[in-house]
Amino acid sequence: MMFHIDLKLLTHLNRHKCSACYKQYKKWEHLIEHMRVSYHSFHEPKCGVCKKHCKSWESVREHLTGPLPKGQCANIFSTNGCELCLNIFDSSNALEMHKDSCRMTPALSPPGMEDSDDRVPGVVATDSSMENDEDQVAGVVDMDSSMENDDDHVDEMVVMDSSTGNDDDRGPEVVAMDCEMVGGGSDGSLDLCARVCIIDEDENVIFHSYVKPVIPVTNFRYELTGLKEDYLENAVPLMEIKEKVEEILYNGESLWKARLKGGKARLLVGHDLDHDLYCLKMTYPEHLIRDTAKYRPLMRTNLISHSLKYLTRMHLGYDIQSGAHDPYEDCVAALRLYKRMRSQPHLNGGFPGSSSSGGDVETTSKRNPFDPSGWRDLEKMSPDDLLNMSVPDYKCWCLDSRTVNS
Repeated sequence: MMFHIDLKLLTHLNRHKCSACYKQYKKWEHLIEHMRVSYHSFHEPKCGVCKKHCKSWESVREHLTGPLPKGQCANIFSTNGCELCLNIFDSSNALEMHKDSCRMTPALSPPGMEDSDDRVPGVVATDSSMENDEDQVAGVVDMDSSMENDDDHVDEMVVMDSSTGNDDDRGPEVVAMDCEMVGGGSDGSLDLCARVCIIDEDENVIFHSYVKPVIPVTNFRYELTGLKEDYLENAVPLMEIKEKVEEILYNGESLWKARLKGGKARLLVGHDLDHDLYCLKMTYPEHLIRDTAKYRPLMRTNLISHSLKYLTRMHLGYDIQSGAHDPYEDCVAALRLYKRMRSQPHLNGGFPGSSSSGGDVETTSKRNPFDPSGWRDLEKMSPDDLLNMSVPDYKCWCLDSRTVNS
């Protein structure tokens, strides 16, 4: 019996443990294969108590507060953990001080962007002090009071200076965009873009317009959009909206340079941007898109997207979309989620193969350091060494804030 117990103990001690997720393997080559397919890295979300790496923040939350939480981690988190960012603090006092800054307040639409029955058809206002007089082109309000009305103004479009004011120390310029859709087709199920809003990193509106769809609207989806027929009577044609949006996003950069290196082109933040861009009949370089619906740490454990409403409640601490959807409110929510993920304090500044723009998924996946041809060298390394050389299979947003200094 004693020999049997010692043998089990010896077998346990000889197991090879992953330094990231703590899974154990009987053979060293099994651990290396696990590292090759798992893409563990210091960019992954992890428990603040035991430091276990998880694929998403939802997995960390389940680890701490789920139906079967980790005992010790759950106990510490219940007293010293933040329910939004999931960080652990040294004392309850430190936690209370942190909560004031971690829990955000809902964004209020700028004056004139709210949908109401008092809205003047064909006029979009962003400054309640601005009057609609004879000197003002019908349906146009300029957000910069110093800008004069001229022939370049387009009905139903609100534009301000698209320069976000970012300097070289703030990294690449960031804008957030959201579109509201109405229904077209015989059954109203075809999504048609009817409203566009773009904000800068300081949550200022730099573009807002109602959009005239290319085909007749058969369902205005008033309960969700708050839009009525008269809102789109003098709206701007879709192709003109597309040109203005592209002008803001590319920021004067040539298309080939933006698609290869980014250059002066802006990072585009939003939720389910593929759908918004499709309805705008345009494309944008993948490496310049920051989509909260597709970012791995914000997705479900089965890689299915969460709704923006859920992400805002769980990570920012307030509710959105309680009534008709407000594109400004959705822009702000997506932008705040991006900035919170970008500010994650990860240990290493990048990974092998990253470029000045932070690298991308294709670059990292082609440089997997656990290629079977190099396993002889890997056998000499410890599990910690394997984790140090491992790379993620997605672009971590924390790298955006380090682009300038890299």
